[in-house]
Amino acid sequence: MTLEDSLVETKTDHQRKLFSIQGDHDGPSIIFIAGMHGNEPSGVRAMQRLAGMIEPLKSSLKGAVHGLTGNIGAVQSGERYLDTDLNRIWSVQRVAEIRQKKFVALERDEAEQVELLQAIDEILASDSGPFYFMDLHTTSSDTIPFVVVNDSLLNRRYTRQYPLPIILGIEEYLDGPLLSYINELGYVAFGFEAGQHEDPNSIDRHLAFARLSIHLCGMLDERLFPVREDAQLLQEASKGVTHFFEIFYRHRIAQGENFAMYPGYVNFQRISLGQQLATSEGRPIYADRNARVFMPLYQTQGSEGFFAIRRIPSIFLKLSILLRNSNADRLLTWLPGVYWASASREALIVDRNVARFFAKQIFHLLGYRSRRRDRDHYIMKNREAASRDEAYTDAPWMG
Repeated sequence: MTLEDSLVETKTDHQRKLFSIQGDHDGPSIIFIAGMHGNEPSGVRAMQRLAGMIEPLKSSLKGAVHGLTGNIGAVQSGERYLDTDLNRIWSVQRVAEIRQKKFVALERDEAEQVELLQAIDEILASDSGPFYFMDLHTTSSDTIPFVVVNDSLLNRRYTRQYPLPIILGIEEYLDGPLLSYINELGYVAFGFEAGQHEDPNSIDRHLAFARLSIHLCGMLDERLFPVREDAQLLQEASKGVTHFFEIFYRHRIAQGENFAMYPGYVNFQRISLGQQLATSEGRPIYADRNARVFMPLYQTQGSEGFFAIRRIPSIFLKLSILLRNSNADRLLTWLPGVYWASASREALIVDRNVARFFAKQIFHLLGYRSRRRDRDHYIMKNREAASRDEAYTDAPWMG
């Protein structure tokens, strides 16, 4: 049976809230979001199976488990999106306009966003937390499973529990993903990529990841879930790769660009200086250094052709913890052309001429990730300022 065949029931009977199960004991809330992209349906199928497993365990469950569908219309059509990528429109300004009833949805995916935000807000209002948001995805190329997180110490501390590679720095390259917005609210939030879109194993990996997550959050005893088997399944699927990696390059596909990834690349594949990766308007694109290719695009929809990543040495991870916990970022404003964006000190404005003389890695160590503000300045945001560390103090993984 193919993955498409197994999803017939999913496509014909679909809803925003796949399930919402409240346990008989107080505890955290996990919100699994599946189908943000309609051609990635395995997360939806896994959530349907998960609901049937958790329901009989309500008397032992601590907290609540929710499963939401991201883009119902796109899942039903089997397309990544219908008009606009739903996972690229979650700006702070857009969300504020929706909440204030000032936003008019002109496209089908925008209407999905309004409904999804309402479902998320209802959970935040009804549950006591702490909250964990987990976005379930697959990729167009063959891949081992992995985790993608915005770079905060809170996210790092939680996700390091998984026997999976962890990718930092995606927030510098994507415009308006849902989880970046959730991170700005201070919650633990990250993405899990289970495998290739049509690979039936992706459903099993999504299910294993979800069950393991429920256990890691202290919501169910491992005797009730086969979490050791789940951890082993994920570890074997990831082929023992459990390091932290950082994105340092993206090929963004311009409007109307004729881009084609060179055939045969798989996610995390090592690439060498001068190796052909793709073509743009018929001209070859070569790697400009040794690295690993990340999320090469083998589908018609999407604006990121490929990324390049490198492993982060453990000494830099430890140094970043020391520097962030000591508030060393306050020294950055001593540099010419660097100043706070506001009194809340959650972001810096950096003159691009100054930035040329200071490697991005210095800002990364201190918790800042950059986006271009205008032709002369970057705006660098710090996720640490927003993190609700105190809400997770009693979590088992914080010990």
